Amino acid sequence: MNTKKLRAMSGDRPTGPLHLGHYIGSLQNRLVLQRDYDLYVMVADVQALASNAGNPEVVQKNIFQVVLDYLAIGIDPKQSTIFIQSMIPEIAELTMYYLNLVTIAHLQRNPTIKEELKQKAFGESVPAGFLIHPVNQAADITIVNGQVVPVGQDQVPLIEQTVNIVRAFNRIYGETLIEPKAMVPTNEKAARLPGVDGKAKMSKSLGNAIYLSDSTDDITKKVMSMYTDPGHVRVSDPGKVEGNIVFAYLDIFDPNPTEVAELKTHYERGGLGDVTLKKRLNEILQNVIGPIRTRREQFEKDMPHVIDVLRNGTEKTRQVAAQTMARVREAMKINYF
Repeated sequence: MNTKKLRAMSGDRPTGPLHLGHYIGSLQNRLVLQRDYDLYVMVADVQALASNAGNPEVVQKNIFQVVLDYLAIGIDPKQSTIFIQSMIPEIAELTMYYLNLVTIAHLQRNPTIKEELKQKAFGESVPAGFLIHPVNQAADITIVNGQVVPVGQDQVPLIEQTVNIVRAFNRIYGETLIEPKAMVPTNEKAARLPGVDGKAKMSKSLGNAIYLSDSTDDITKKVMSMYTDPGHVRVSDPGKVEGNIVFAYLDIFDPNPTEVAELKTHYERGGLGDVTLKKRLNEILQNVIGPIRTRREQFEKDMPHVIDVLRNGTEKTRQVAAQTMARVREAMKINYF
């Protein structure tokens, strides 16, 4: 019997292998939420198809990679419900109804969508399915009556869009849907983990991410290639801490903040090399990712179990979605018989 009173719905919707930015962001909140909330975690294959319509094999492969990562970091099927987006047709139906409550201009102004459009460089060929992501996400959340939504700070505008849609629906059709609240990481430094190139947020599309499935060698290569201070040519040179990606990562992952503060002082006065810092960071990240990778490999050896987890979670979600849609149709007066 489920004794959890409040329901949470995953907000960030990764469409490929999870990276450190996901891990220290909303995923940490999900691990906390699953203990006390009825947590639903969606695998966003429909969203992935919006920009990979011609590559369904890639989408299928990436979806299972996401599930393996979820299980490896500790999303527990006994506490959480993991389901596949495309196998809940009620989400598509609800998305269609919500589209009548928003304008194209409003979607184009959404800060999250504007940033993602810039990254993906669609130009004039923006898929309509991509543009309506905020509406689709509103359906994802409300179909399971999500009350709390763990997201990264950059995803908050999408939750605000969901709230606007819920309010519009309730105003027109009567109080039917629940307004969700965003739950963002409390660690401001971890909110937008920069990529290893130092140019932007860590992202698969930008090729600057460290993945939870990366091998020991992959992690080492990425850490040793990290952007530091271009003016720090010799070890004896004074270096800049601000904008130095290695220090940005040490601030988040190093368990000894006092030592990190001392390293910053040493680096700024000179006499501390980048290689020394990178070796320290590499050891720390290996210790973070190593156990996750090991658990991931164990789950990967039993894919029938992984598929059962998805099947059971999807069936449970279908039951909840059917109940939600019954209320929605009644409110909209389209339950004809």
